[in-house]
Amino acid sequence: MTESASANQRHYCMAVGPRTGPRGTRAAVLKDFAWEPGQTITVRFLSGSQELRARVAAVAAEWTTATTANLRFVVVDRGRADIRISFVAGDGSWSTIGTVAGQVAQAEATMNYGWLTDDSPEDELRRVVLHEFGHAIGLIHEHQNPQHPIDWNRDAVIRDLSGPPNSWDLETIEHNMFAHYTQAEVEATNTDPKSIMMYPIPLAWTNDGFSAALNDELSPLDRELVSRSYPAQ
Repeated sequence: MTESASANQRHYCMAVGPRTGPRGTRAAVLKDFAWEPGQTITVRFLSGSQELRARVAAVAAEWTTATTANLRFVVVDRGRADIRISFVAGDGSWSTIGTVAGQVAQAEATMNYGWLTDDSPEDELRRVVLHEFGHAIGLIHEHQNPQHPIDWNRDAVIRDLSGPPNSWDLETIEHNMFAHYTQAEVEATNTDPKSIMMYPIPLAWTNDGFSAALNDELSPLDRELVSRSYPAQ
């Protein structure tokens, strides 16, 4: 199996940004859709066992407990919630970006874990939940950081992501892989290959020698960025 083909065996996340509707996208923080420092963000689960919900909530909390980001997540059982989480198999892994969640009807999910179940190993669950909650607090995909535009091998990326398990159409690939924000739109560090918000990128996908592994922890730059974006008041 080639490196490129091996990468295609991975599920990739879709971030839901304000420009692209519920299944597209655009680690840097998107300034216009960041929460207020000190804000309590409510979270409600639309499905999933109690055990799975507890595992997800515990990992999500690391964005605030393992950093100095001035935010707080509170799980609620009913009523209005800022973030609503579903576990719809076959719908992929995705999240709205930051306060874009407020544009979604309360009965609908703002985040989905399409392949997490009670049997998911902890390392897989940690990787996916940290990534999606990064989007939920306003972070974009790190490979779209304007501080390091990647020279993509477009044909290789399109070929791999149009096949299973992702099976993305060209528009979805364009939004999730090749679109960039401007420097003015984001609060950013230097592009961080170790970021939890970075896709795994094989060498075959780029023309400039850039690659990134499958990251499963918050990097030092992730911690620095959210601490700076959500300072103590």
